[in-house]
This record gives sequence, C-alpha cells and structure tokens, in this order.
Amino acid sequence: MAALNRTAQLTKLHKTLKKLYQPILPNLKMSLMEQLLYACCLEDATAAAANKAFATLSEQYFDWNEVRVSTVTELSETISMLPEPVAAASRVKRVLQSVFESAYSFDLESLKKQNIGVAQKRLAKYDGVSAFGVAFATQTGLGGHSVPLGHGALDILYIVGVINEKERATGEVPGMERAIPKNKGIEFGSLLNQLGVEYARSPNAPAMRKLLLSIAPDAKDRFPKRGAKPVAVEPEPAPTPPMDGKAKPDAKSSATGTPQGKGKAEPAPVGKKGAPPAKPQIAVKPQVAGKPPGTAKPMPAAKQPTPPAKTPPAKVHPPAKAQPAPASKKPPMKPAKAPPPHAKGAAGRGAPRKPR
Repeated sequence: MAALNRTAQLTKLHKTLKKLYQPILPNLKMSLMEQLLYACCLEDATAAAANKAFATLSEQYFDWNEVRVSTVTELSETISMLPEPVAAASRVKRVLQSVFESAYSFDLESLKKQNIGVAQKRLAKYDGVSAFGVAFATQTGLGGHSVPLGHGALDILYIVGVINEKERATGEVPGMERAIPKNKGIEFGSLLNQLGVEYARSPNAPAMRKLLLSIAPDAKDRFPKRGAKPVAVEPEPAPTPPMDGKAKPDAKSSATGTPQGKGKAEPAPVGKKGAPPAKPQIAVKPQVAGKPPGTAKPMPAAKQPTPPAKTPPAKVHPPAKAQPAPASKKPPMKPAKAPPPHAKGAAGRGAPRKPR
C-alpha cells in the first residue's frame, strides 16, 4: 500500500475511534519489569480486565518469584477474568523465568540507560515477550514511540486496508510511527486495542461490519467468510465410506492368503466350494500360531536344561563304589594254588633214595 494512502487510512481510523471510545492511559510510574508483565495481561484484553489481573497477581502472591514458581494452571485460575487466561499466564511465567535466569533478579531498570534500539532488542530476546509487549514497554517504560498491536488490532488494520496479509502475519506496520505522532501514540494504541478486543469477540457482528465499511468501503472483500468453516468439515467424511469398502476385500484376501500363501489365494475366489475348506484351516492355524507358540515354545526350553543337570551326578556315583571293588579281590585268590608242585618235587627227590 502506498505511504500516502496508509497515512490517510490511519488518520481516518484514529478520528473514527475517538468518536466511539475513550482512551485509557496506563500507569507510567510502574517499573519496566512491571510494565512488561502488565503488557502480558493487556494483550488481547481490555484495560479493565488487565488491571484486575495485574492487581490480583500482586496481591495474592508474596512476590514475583512466587509467581515464577507457580504453574500455568494456577496462574490461569488466578487471572480468569482475562479472555485468554492460559495464554496470558504462560506469558507471565515465561517472562519471569527468562528474566530471572539472565540476572537472578527481576530488575530491568538498567535498560533505561541504554539506547532505545538496544533496549528493544534485549527485551525481544526474553522468552514470553511478544511484539505487543516490546511495543508497550517501549511506549510506557522506555519513553519511545511504538504502538502495541494485538491480534484483533492487526485484523482491523488488514480489513481497513492499512496492511496486507504478509504484514499482518509478521505483526509489523510500516510507517505507523510517521502517520501517528508520538504525543498521540498512547491514545491511538488504547483506542485501537479496544476496537480489536471487541472485534475478536464478534467479528461478524452487523455493527462491526458497518463500522469498518464506513472507514474503508472496499473492506467487504477482506471480511472473514462465515460459511468457510462448515463447508470444509462436511466433505471430509464423504471419502471415508469408499475406503471402508476397499478395506473389506483386503481383509478377506488377507484372511485366505496369509495362512495358505500366494499360490493358494488365487483359486479361492474361483469357486464357492474352495471357500468352506479355507475357513476351518484359517480358524485352526491362527489359534495355534497366535497363542500356543507364544507360550508353548518358552516353556519346554525352560524344562529341558533342568533334568540333565540332575541326572548325570546320580549315574556317576554308583558304578564307582560297587563294581571296581570285586574285580580287584578275585585275581589274588588264584595264584594261592601253587604249593602242590612243591609236594611233587619233594616226592621226586626222595624216590631215588629208597633203592639205596
């Protein structure tokens, strides 16, 4: 969009907002850390709800360290008055955790002594700090010129024709600081935030469409379409029935093909007589292959090693005690029969003496 047209649209938007809303000025006496935490509550919420949420966090918790160690669920219940308490609680917790890990304190006043550009980059590096938080802290804590823009405000600027789709996705509005002077920055940011919150509540309200068309008559083409969501949901279940129909023949073919093999799966559809014998075979095999193999195989494997360990020692001991003893005692009994030859020799010697 051309710079002149952008400036003209922003100026026209500012005049229209001043007729509808009253600007709510923030508390400029808070510290930079408090401004950053307040921005976490103010994003996509009204100033009244953000004031209650910030006051509740300050009163119900002892200090910011107790808020840091609390869970997102606990914090979201504490600030339930916000439109999106879970998102706001997550931002608060992450900002406190990130700042504490960097300096082991919750003091950011040293950033005020640095250049605004350096301080903005430092704030953007903290986890949980969005572009809205950086702009709000720059505007209220650092004394710079930056307009905080929530999601609803960006949608408004897109519908009015100030930014395009790419700029809405990045959250950057080129030339806004030039079109809106610094002394009107806080006022314009407050008015635009109020309109953005109301638009987020009911984007298709007739009064909202009439207001935006009065600012930009060509905004009709950029309004969100009402019937887009239901139409996208209905055609999705339609393709599911053909998928179920295809799955049934696959299940039958797998039932006949898995137990018998690829060669036997072909004759099954040829005739009806081949189907009944296939069913009892399928019923028997999956039962045997499913349950018994899982339980029967490990059981015999565990029983086989136990009996061989007990039997060998019982067989070795009895032959060692009974058999070798009688085998060694019998052979010495036989050589004891040798003395009879001595008696014969003695008789032979005495025989020749008789004839003398």
